[in-house]
Formats: sequence, structure tokens, C-alpha cells
Amino acid sequence: MDAAIEATAGQFELNEDQRAIQEMAEAFAADRVAPNALEWDRKKHFPADVIRETGPLGLGGIYIRDDVGGSALGRLDAVLIFEALSRACPAFASFISIHNMAAWMIDSFGNDEQRHRFLPKLTSMEWLASYCLTEPGSGSDAAALKTRATRSGGNGSDYVLNGAKQFISGAGDSDVYVTMVRTGEDGPKGISTLVIPKDAPGLSFGAVENKMGWHMQPTRQVIFEDCKVPTENLLTGEGSGFRIAMAGLDGGRLNIAACSLGGAQSALDKALAYAGERSAFGQKINQFQSLQFKLADMETGLQAARVLLYTAASKLDRKTHDASKWSAMAKRFVTDTGFDVANDALQIHGGYGYLHDYGIEKLVRDLRVHQILEGTNEIMRVIIARHLIGR
Repeated sequence: MDAAIEATAGQFELNEDQRAIQEMAEAFAADRVAPNALEWDRKKHFPADVIRETGPLGLGGIYIRDDVGGSALGRLDAVLIFEALSRACPAFASFISIHNMAAWMIDSFGNDEQRHRFLPKLTSMEWLASYCLTEPGSGSDAAALKTRATRSGGNGSDYVLNGAKQFISGAGDSDVYVTMVRTGEDGPKGISTLVIPKDAPGLSFGAVENKMGWHMQPTRQVIFEDCKVPTENLLTGEGSGFRIAMAGLDGGRLNIAACSLGGAQSALDKALAYAGERSAFGQKINQFQSLQFKLADMETGLQAARVLLYTAASKLDRKTHDASKWSAMAKRFVTDTGFDVANDALQIHGGYGYLHDYGIEKLVRDLRVHQILEGTNEIMRVIIARHLIGR
């Protein structure tokens, strides 16, 4: 195991700064998110005001360079933050993860002018960002996207976009959309990346989707109808988009795994508390061996998931040759385990677990989508297998 994340008594030894980061995120989540999460979910309310409060805490640009207001932290630091936030609400934490992914793409692949034009307002959370890759006809097959950007205007100074993006978190509320478009031939080599402001002419949004979970963040189509975007908003150069999209996936997979881990930990905590209070057949239900075994398996699964996730994050920080494989393994295992733990917690609560006010059914609904997004868990298996066979 990597020395940077050496485990002691089943827990990682974090350094003082990492503990401070973790405690800061936990305190904010407990104070500003947890008391409101069920109401946001019930009313399908997007708490943009509370999301913006995370900007002064440095959460608008967690791994963005500090010359544009970023916190310049690592991927393990980010995992700690998203895990802590998700104990209050996985959907809240997941949106901040998406915002950070979009900002990271501008920081990593934008030129100096683009970085200073967009990132100070993104890192401060004055602006919110969404990421647009998936389309109605292309999910896991990202290279098949069809949204087309064609040069027009004097000296080709603008792109005109036509097409649509599907399942976009924050669509209609975000201020900036980091978008993958086709500027050339079919396949990966014809894809480019544009940063599109909300007020771009020809940009519109579909109706809010009715989803199983993640009710506190809106999901809409992003629609381009002769949408005009300046060519100066192109990141890196034409044909670089697929590489940019793939570069962002390892970190995004770790983030969404962390959101599963935090939500599942909350579910286990609720199950432990309930099992110590509820009585049946003359004793507390936590005295029944069958339930004790279930709790033991839940704890074991979460601790194994935590070790795998922190190891993968450390590898991504150090850019090891196998970081992508570990990110895929972590995403697959942690999100599957997280959902199973939340589902078991609901079962332990019995009928009460099915009630909204207990918060368990919300966790089950919120965590289910983590097994689908940032690459389905079936695609994670493909990635892992290719690394093994390629080796």
C-alpha cells in the first residue's frame, strides 16, 4: 500500500491539513445542508444561494490553481471534501463535483486569457458551471456525439452550434457550460471543447426532468439552435475535445465514488441509531444476531470501499501509470457498495425506512444514479479488463 495513505487500525492517517479540510466540509454540511436537505428534495428546490456559500470556503475550485482563486488541493483532498458533504446530501455534493470538473477543464486546457476570464468567477462560485457531454443518442459511446459546431462570421470568428445535450445537471441555472461538440470528422478526432455562457444567442433548455433521485438539482436538456459562440471560447484547439473529456473522467469517477461513500456512511449511521432504539420481541433489534451480521457486513464493505477510494485518489495525485484502472475500480466498487449499504439501511428501518422524513429512502434514490453516471459500472469493468489484458 502507498506510504502516503498508510492505514492504521483500519483508518487512514490523514495529515493535519487534510483533517482540517475534512472538518471544515463536515461543519458546513452539518450547519447549512443537513437541516435543509429533505425539504430541498421534497420541493425539488435548487439551493443556488447555499451552493454559492461554498465559494469563500475554497470549494468552487478545489484543484484549480491559486492564481485564479483556486485552492490548489489534490484529488485525495477533494475526495475527503465530497465524502463529508455527501453525509448531509449526496445530490448537493455531486453538483459541486460537476462544477469543479468543468472548472478544472478550463484551468487545465484553457489558455491564460481564458483562465483569467472564466475562473475567478467560477472559483468564487459567483458563476456556476455545468458539463455537457451526453446526448440523447450517445451515452456510454461518447465519441458518437453529434452536436455540430461550424465556423461562421467574418474570418470564421464564431461557431454556430446545432444539436442537444441530455441529462445535464444544473442546466438552466448554471452560468457556464463546458461543452463537447463536433467540429470535424466522425469519431474521437472530430470533437472539440467550447465554453458557452448562459446568454449565448440560440441556447435554450428543455423542461426539468422528473427523476428518481437528485431532486435538489435540476436536470434538463441543453439545446443549441444556431447558437453562436466566439471561437475564442475554444479550449486548446479543434480535435482536442475527446482527450479533454477523457482526462476529466478519472477525477470525476473518484468524486462520485466519494459522494456514494459519504451518503452510505450516513445511511449506516442512521441504521445503527435506529437499531439501538427500536425494540421487538422484548429486546432492542440490534441484539438479534442476523441484524448484527448485516451491520458488520455494511461496515466492512464501507471500510473496504474507503481504502480503495483513497488509494485510487493518491495514485491520481501522483499520476501513476495505473491511476485510470484504479479510478475505474474505485468507481465501480464504491458506488455499488454504497447503494447496497443504503438499501440495507432502509431494510433495517422496516416501514419507517420507506418514509421520506427518515431520510433513508432519499439516500437510496440519490445513490442509485451513481452506478450510471461518469461511465456506467459496466463500462468500468470494460476499462479494468482492458488494463489487465493490455498489461
